[in-house]
Amino acid sequence: MSSSVRFGVNYTPSEGWFHNWLDFDLESVRADLDSIAALDMDHIRVFPLWPYFQPNRALIRPRALEQLVALVDAAAERGLDVNVDGLQGHLSSFDFLPAWTRTWHRRNLFTDPQVIEGQAAYLRALSAALADRPNFLGMTVGNEVNQFSADPHPDPDRATSSQIDTWLERMLAACEEGAPGRTHLHAEYDATWYQHGQPFTPAQAARSGAITAVHSWVFNGTAQRHGRASVPSEHHAAYLIELSKAWADAPHRPVWLQEVGAPAPLVPAEHAAAFTEATVANALDCPDLWGITWWCSHDVSRALADFPELEYGLGLLTNDRRPKDTARVLARAAREATYAPAPRTTALAVPADPARRAELAPGGEVFDAFFRLTADGARPTTVLDARAQDTDHLVTRHITEVVTAGEVLRASRA
Repeated sequence: MSSSVRFGVNYTPSEGWFHNWLDFDLESVRADLDSIAALDMDHIRVFPLWPYFQPNRALIRPRALEQLVALVDAAAERGLDVNVDGLQGHLSSFDFLPAWTRTWHRRNLFTDPQVIEGQAAYLRALSAALADRPNFLGMTVGNEVNQFSADPHPDPDRATSSQIDTWLERMLAACEEGAPGRTHLHAEYDATWYQHGQPFTPAQAARSGAITAVHSWVFNGTAQRHGRASVPSEHHAAYLIELSKAWADAPHRPVWLQEVGAPAPLVPAEHAAAFTEATVANALDCPDLWGITWWCSHDVSRALADFPELEYGLGLLTNDRRPKDTARVLARAAREATYAPAPRTTALAVPADPARRAELAPGGEVFDAFFRLTADGARPTTVLDARAQDTDHLVTRHITEVVTAGEVLRASRA
């Protein structure tokens, strides 16, 4: 168990949002990074936009790679490590896919051999460009690419879980080929854990790559059902961290809370700091936590059109780089928080069958039972029902009691 935990932000440029890659201004980037470093963050996650970097399957723009390296070097000057997302993919409600995969050139992102080779070449090039930078943490394959693979996407690239297994193996191998030995991973939104029919599975999330990533957003039905200050809302990130552990083969595999934020209007601006404080404190009560990376660094400018309303105010800092109350909360945690969580000895059994994922989602029996236990002070973790009698597994994870969702909910009604 680590005695320290990382604190960082998902870097959203204050000028031009991620379109800044089209008019890259290193001085503006440096000013943004100064404002992030002033919060005592130790890392950032950055997002090259895939169509800007690889506009043709055979063209990965050298100038774009140079700009990415310049950003990483500027981060190093400020003591910031950098994780780089590759396949962007999807960001803040917009899709960014190169023309060679769409419309007249429509090919499946996960199964077409030429697309796969193009993606692998791109990820290899990104990681190779940064392989000699000491502050380069590693690659994330892409940002929530599972949203392309199933409903509710309006034009999904459908694939089977077996095909996704093959795709993930190829993408992660490409990252490793470019930068051997770094922390390469993949990251999906919570449909992986909650949505029946989603081909990206919990087992893939918890077993593929060097570390498990979870993205926690309470606009998924949690805050709507329970309210912003409820146990489920304030512990939702902790739930996903502990839920992921049920599928992990390594008993103490690190888990990265790679995205979490305070979305308005479900979390009004005047309550965002309290929500942030509670979410961070509850995540820090989870063993094997690698780090917390808040979404996001800077607000989206009101000069940019067509974003969902909530996206304009998610930054820790305003467009003119002034810290909000949420920034002060996160900075204080980075400076002062101690990380020494006790083992979680009570485990809630969860179904191994991915067809039963709705039970894990808001409104599901497992979801409700976890938060009933949490409200009662039990500090639960999770274990697959298929491992609930595996004494060696339970001992290794310090689990002394296994309960089922049915038992918990019946007891709460008694």
